[in-house]
Amino acid sequence: MKKELMAGWGPVIEVWEGYACDPSIRKSGSSGGAATALADFTLAKKGFSGVLHTNARKDVPYLNETVLSKTRDELISATGSRYAPASPCDGLELVMDEKQPITFIGKPCDVAAVRKAMKSNSELARKIGLTIAFFCAGTPSTKGTLELLKKAGVQDPSTVHSVRYRGNGWPGMWTVQYSTAAGEDESTEMTYAESWGFLQKYRQWRCYICPDHTGEFADISVGDPWYRDVEEGEPGKSLIVARTEKGRDFILEAEKSGFLILEKRDTTLLPKSQPNLLGSRGNIWPRLIILRLFGAAVPKYVGFTFFRFWRDELTWTEKRQSIIGTIVRVFKKRLNKRIDIKRTAHLEDRQD
Repeated sequence: MKKELMAGWGPVIEVWEGYACDPSIRKSGSSGGAATALADFTLAKKGFSGVLHTNARKDVPYLNETVLSKTRDELISATGSRYAPASPCDGLELVMDEKQPITFIGKPCDVAAVRKAMKSNSELARKIGLTIAFFCAGTPSTKGTLELLKKAGVQDPSTVHSVRYRGNGWPGMWTVQYSTAAGEDESTEMTYAESWGFLQKYRQWRCYICPDHTGEFADISVGDPWYRDVEEGEPGKSLIVARTEKGRDFILEAEKSGFLILEKRDTTLLPKSQPNLLGSRGNIWPRLIILRLFGAAVPKYVGFTFFRFWRDELTWTEKRQSIIGTIVRVFKKRLNKRIDIKRTAHLEDRQD
């Protein structure tokens, strides 16, 4: 365990830069396909019965649904990031019916929830053989995707056949396929920078006070090696972090079995690839205080360090902006008011 990284990055045993050996998985994945390759390894070589993760809904492709994949083809069909609300924990009941262990893949918050559930449910703990988290900068709302569709010229979301946020290249293009008013199939693309730059404005408030963007509670976490510029046409590569001894064993076995190629071992790649995250963690300290002052709901965090990064990682201008911005959001988003949740049209349709 790297003690010097613990306060800011959680448990870190080893860090590699690598990618999936399978060219199709590497190409279709968001960044090197490491998560899919590891999941495929658990199915093919470790006797796991499935992988619980997120895929696009077949009937409403701009939404997500939880799936339990049991084959390599099913895994590949779900590659690529999904920058929209997802809740893979809602499929945990599927896990309980399996005779063999499963792999769980989700956002850092999803994995944290699974870890907590495993502590209170010994049978679930036996069923989940490996947890993989992907780095997450926050979840945009469904409205974000719908507005991005409009920006791309798609006014009627019911005409959409597929929405792909990343993949098929690194970092890949945001791509929507849809039918025109004349009934013809059409496709529109945006760069990753343009699409994410638009969608991040729609992230939920909860993501602004989340301390874990790199999957600290997982056995393995994966993300982009942003410590360097990506050359045009460069094949995807993944940053792969072993959080537990079990995770490291799976990574090394996957490499030995020909599922992963590990090119570079260097724990400093994690902070180098996510240089802004210590500042993001520091921002949480005043935000929690301001939420309490104005009577808003405040999560309880145990074992995280905030003040030190507020003090050391942010300029005075950034500190001032964080305080003022949080006060504005409390009132703009009505964070200190009870909000009644209303069922949206697409959920009503699904209930029917």
